[in-house]
Amino acid sequence: MRIVVINHVTLDGVMQGPGRSDEDTRDGFTHGGWAAERGGDEAVTRAWGRRLSASSGYLLGRRTYQDVLGHWNTQDSPFRDALNNAPKYVASHTLTEPLPWPHSTLIGGDVPAAVAELKKAPGNDLHIMGSGALIRSLSPLGLIDAYLLCIHPIVLGSGRRLFADGFSPTDFDAADVTTTVSGVIIAEYRPRPGTGTGVGVG
Repeated sequence: MRIVVINHVTLDGVMQGPGRSDEDTRDGFTHGGWAAERGGDEAVTRAWGRRLSASSGYLLGRRTYQDVLGHWNTQDSPFRDALNNAPKYVASHTLTEPLPWPHSTLIGGDVPAAVAELKKAPGNDLHIMGSGALIRSLSPLGLIDAYLLCIHPIVLGSGRRLFADGFSPTDFDAADVTTTVSGVIIAEYRPRPGTGTGVGVG
């Protein structure tokens, strides 16, 4: 299985709190919900739907798992059943089993080693949504195979970014680049082997 990040980001690389004003207010972040206006773009919806419908499940950090499942399980929405029925691998050193939602498997201890084992299993892509800390722990080890990013035409000037300061210079190859009517650029980026470790200090 490949590990594929699928996230919304701004032009200045911020990934924090795209969906709702109260989604993630850490560090005094006040721009939550910045992707909501364009996130419903038909092309964006198709791109996410196409990928997630062929997914082998989700690989999530604790915060994203609790927020995403907690939110959609209070809503009358088709996303609720889809999320609950999908396999979910949750990386956390603080959660304990049993996890609150069905088809959830806790990954504790050496998370990168466990993810490396997951990648050996047959199947389609495992998708990471949100989960910035998890992404930053896996990227330096070459465990993320691709990034499907919806890049929004907005600069926030603050917020937690996909790649933190100190990330090692790394080249990426782009594929399937699409510009939507709302100005969102949808593109898959794949790390080019041998161009950097991606080790960050943020």
